[in-house]
Amino acid sequence: MPKPFIRLANGRSLLQSTAERVIGLDGIVQLAVVTNVAYSYKVVEDLAAANLPHPLTLLLEPEGRNTGPAIALAALWARREYGEDCMLLVLPADHLIQDPAAFRQACGGAIDLAATGRLVTFGITPTGPDPAFGYIEWGKALPTARAFAVERFVEKPTRDAAQQYLRAGNFVWNSGMFCFTARACLDGLGEHAPDVLNAARTTFEAAGTTQSGAGQITFDAAAFKAQPNISIDYALMERAGNVGLIACDIGWSDVGSWKAVSDAHAPDEQGNAAVGPALLMGSRNTFVRAQDRFVAALGVENLVVVDTPDALLVAHKDASQQVKDVVAHLKKAGSLVAIEHATVHRPWGSYTVLTEGDGFKVKRIEVKPGASLSLQLHHKRSEHWVVISGTAHVTRGEETVELGANQSTYIPVGVKHRLANRGTAPLEIVEVQCGSYVGEDDIERFSDVYGRVKGEVRA
Repeated sequence: MPKPFIRLANGRSLLQSTAERVIGLDGIVQLAVVTNVAYSYKVVEDLAAANLPHPLTLLLEPEGRNTGPAIALAALWARREYGEDCMLLVLPADHLIQDPAAFRQACGGAIDLAATGRLVTFGITPTGPDPAFGYIEWGKALPTARAFAVERFVEKPTRDAAQQYLRAGNFVWNSGMFCFTARACLDGLGEHAPDVLNAARTTFEAAGTTQSGAGQITFDAAAFKAQPNISIDYALMERAGNVGLIACDIGWSDVGSWKAVSDAHAPDEQGNAAVGPALLMGSRNTFVRAQDRFVAALGVENLVVVDTPDALLVAHKDASQQVKDVVAHLKKAGSLVAIEHATVHRPWGSYTVLTEGDGFKVKRIEVKPGASLSLQLHHKRSEHWVVISGTAHVTRGEETVELGANQSTYIPVGVKHRLANRGTAPLEIVEVQCGSYVGEDDIERFSDVYGRVKGEVRA
């Protein structure tokens, strides 16, 4: 599950919290999210719940790239919409900031500094010699409060080097947050990383635009492949001579590990914290996140336990950064667990795989009010649908029927069918698939309101 969608103790996702953090800033006129096209529906769903007062645009990448291309494409979009002198506040959607007043003050200083033509980054006052972060060394003071000229960027150092930086007093953590005008960003890329800018221009010119709730710009897959996989730090910030820094203490965390998630929850007297149905007895400094089943942690210390429908993680807090090594192992082994969550979001709702085996799969499907799946058929499987709640409008071959709770229907192999929810409440069904192959790619679409049939116009 991508980190921006993880919910913390307040019940809000990191993405929602990021959006809510900036909508109160003076002068904000537009929010834009750069993300993978596969996450567009979840982004819209998450931000719709935040009741944003500003319009939302999605810039949709067909595959993963680094922050360099993402920010270049966003700057090209912003220049087209608002002109070269529009100000961009660039924020990762998966950070935690616990002092919103200090954040607003830092943003004000960054905007003032960026208005002079500088490329501005936010530096976090270190709380300790942490080698997990990149560092920035600052030099002379600039006219804006807590603003300095950047001397150099430093990659994640050794602990000894990090201790030296802390003693020096003019080093901060690199937050990955930026502020600059579209002109300053694009001119800087043109000078220091013309390959990034040229590839972004080609991709932007080939993009398709749709209006479906949120405005959406979908980048062409063939053009996007030419994008260099490079961070904005490497492409621009470390090469430019006009980089400014706002040093700030805003209660910042990049939530870069499950230990950081643990630290975001208030502990009890034994240092324990839990989310979900969990019990900790005789344990200390342990964090448990349980989702669908009860978890008990007895007589343990300094552990992180994360139980989800598709995987269980048990780790010492000091080793929680090694999750990335687990993911690399799973990817090398070809495991879908590395790339696919048990719950998959679609424009019409979501489905959760409950269980599967040789020749069968069981799903729980939820369809939003007013939404419908595509008209489709399967060549290798049949489907049995049982309505749990709501009313299902079912197209099956030449007939259409409405089914209420505790009613069911059967979709044979090779029969065109569609599931729709024409009511005002969510529709929930259980689907049992049976056949020689139950993969998600056994689908032939004939009509789809979300533009997933080639040649159809997206609604």
